[in-house]
Amino acid sequence: MTGRRRTRSTFLPGLLTRHARNGVLSAGTAVACAALLAGCGVVPGTTGDAGDGTITVMTWAPQDTKATNKPGMPAFAQAYARWINAAGGINGRKLNVLTCNDHNDSVDAAKCARRAAKENAVAVVGSYSQYADSFFPSLEGAGIPYIGGYGITNAEFTSPLSYPVNGGQPALLAGLGSALADCGPVALIRPDTIAGDQLPPLLDSGLKAGGHRASTDQRAAEDATEYDGQAERALRTTTRGGTDDGCVVPALGDRNGTFMDSFRRARGDYPEVRTATVLGSVDQTVIDATGGASGPYEGSYITGWYPVASDPRWDGMKRVIREQAFGDNRIDPADAGVQTTWIAYTVFRQIVESLGEGEVSADTVAEALDDGLEVGTGGLTPTLRWRFQDKLAAVGFPRLVNANVTLQVVRDGRLVSARKGFVDTTKTLQDADVNY
Repeated sequence: MTGRRRTRSTFLPGLLTRHARNGVLSAGTAVACAALLAGCGVVPGTTGDAGDGTITVMTWAPQDTKATNKPGMPAFAQAYARWINAAGGINGRKLNVLTCNDHNDSVDAAKCARRAAKENAVAVVGSYSQYADSFFPSLEGAGIPYIGGYGITNAEFTSPLSYPVNGGQPALLAGLGSALADCGPVALIRPDTIAGDQLPPLLDSGLKAGGHRASTDQRAAEDATEYDGQAERALRTTTRGGTDDGCVVPALGDRNGTFMDSFRRARGDYPEVRTATVLGSVDQTVIDATGGASGPYEGSYITGWYPVASDPRWDGMKRVIREQAFGDNRIDPADAGVQTTWIAYTVFRQIVESLGEGEVSADTVAEALDDGLEVGTGGLTPTLRWRFQDKLAAVGFPRLVNANVTLQVVRDGRLVSARKGFVDTTKTLQDADVNY
């Protein structure tokens, strides 16, 4: 066994010829290994059928930047590895988690991907980066699958080596738009970035499904220290005429709190408006910090990918945090990034278990998924299965297999479910006017 990956085409994946699994050594190779011993070790990042190898993966996310930061994702990944290894690993194989900081920078994102290839990672799992155009070429060149990205970029729903566990920003915004169909004028405040450019048509698809006109698109710097001008403009836009309260939708990630500080100062000079956003921009910590029941988010609709953090289906994740995170305050069980990382590693574990005693490599992991492996997540998502041409291929999202979202509301300062179960945004997204 060499652990060498075959070259995987990034085009027409359904036409690729399957190579046989390399988990079983030929008789001749086995004799050579017995004679040479030290000359036939396991390549890092792959394992053979002896069950004594180490599986190497990587988790990356931005940390210590002036914009969005997700330090809980790599921190949780390392806690998960400690938890898995304390129980004997996966099929007896230890899990080695490499972490990388992409610094919200395209050059560093590419460096993370090249490091994953250099260190023979079999997958990148549960990660966040908005620079998919920088990191996917290296991953695709090395044949490394990207499992459970945060869903912040279009490429995560188009690359044949991407296996998303949620519907990303497309599903969140489509679901939010549907929930806001009874609003007056709607203003979307979003980052002036390539990723931000994708947001308005997605929110508008939900508004359109409810018979509402398109939102007003307001671009804003993603690393600003104040948003006084943006807040004033949003309030003017959403209180101009009409009998229904307008709705202000900030989607600025970690800068949502900064925007809401400006918004709270300005709103007293204008008629009443409602606020709404997506999980990842707001969580319970943010709600508490902005005044709880007396804060600007009271009554706000917030769409998420998963059940609320108090749902018992998160008990497994919380056990990992309790047993292995050692009070690490970077890891918040209510953070959508941490939750996504838990689900991504749940998927990865089942992939490795499905391979039994065979080789675990980037190639065999991707093949297991491409061959139609169905993965359960304990009810946190529907059963996941990836096919290249799925229901949303026609609108540019061929890898989007889970379009479900949850609708939550801030009530008495607490984030609670506004509607039982999931809302499927597939039809809304199929009708979206997206041009990528």
